[in-house]
Amino acid sequence: MERKKTSLGSKILLGLTVLFFYLPILYIIVFSFNGSRSLTHLDGFSLQWYEKMFSDRTMMEAIGTTIFVAAVSTIVSTIAGTLAAIGLSRSKKILRSIVEQINNLPVMNPEIVTAIGLLMFFSSLSIEKGLGTMLLAHIMFCTPYVILSVTPKLRSLDPNLADAALDLGATPLQALTKVIVPQIMPGIISGALIAFTMSFDDFVISYFVTGNGVNNISILVYTMSKRVNPSINALSTLVIVIITVSLAIINVVPILREKRRAKA
Repeated sequence: MERKKTSLGSKILLGLTVLFFYLPILYIIVFSFNGSRSLTHLDGFSLQWYEKMFSDRTMMEAIGTTIFVAAVSTIVSTIAGTLAAIGLSRSKKILRSIVEQINNLPVMNPEIVTAIGLLMFFSSLSIEKGLGTMLLAHIMFCTPYVILSVTPKLRSLDPNLADAALDLGATPLQALTKVIVPQIMPGIISGALIAFTMSFDDFVISYFVTGNGVNNISILVYTMSKRVNPSINALSTLVIVIITVSLAIINVVPILREKRRAKA
């Protein structure tokens, strides 16, 4: 009886925890189809807020800016972080330890500290704040996450793997692209996903380093939250759908590949 009670209590606690995390998301999705401007009372089903969102030039520019910055910063930070992690894996232990500790600083620092530091850095160099500074800032704070994601995969590899490839006639570039990279691909994909999520979701750093007329989704939602605008729900639902579909594709594709390999 005690085990059954414990099991039932654990299930109830798990259900309440899931409800606590996902109820606000469900709330946003439901009210994005509300027929009135109310954010507390449902008044029929309507797509008017989606129509207004797609017809709003400011919103569409913010969406485009967010996707562009997230995509470019993910690509650049993934390449830079992967190469840095591979280089560190072949470095001396003392140098590797020092660089890893330095790499942890942007991750451990509060975002507000990083944001103020970048603001002062760009101001000291007289760099005009705008899309370029936002892109540079996103690349800067995404790269450490890629390094942290790729490093454990490199540590699990045989240290003589690259040397074996070179002994068999591969060039250094071939050893990197055809031997090392395929082995650490799960870490690279994980790092890219983290980088994309961090860039797509960032508000604090973006708010400090951007200029007038350049907004991403998080900054736009912040400015719109000061007044009642149900289009926020439609915009948030669109972001949720994009992230959900991306995660589904990323998780389903490896499963399909494994099934094909098993059949082959």
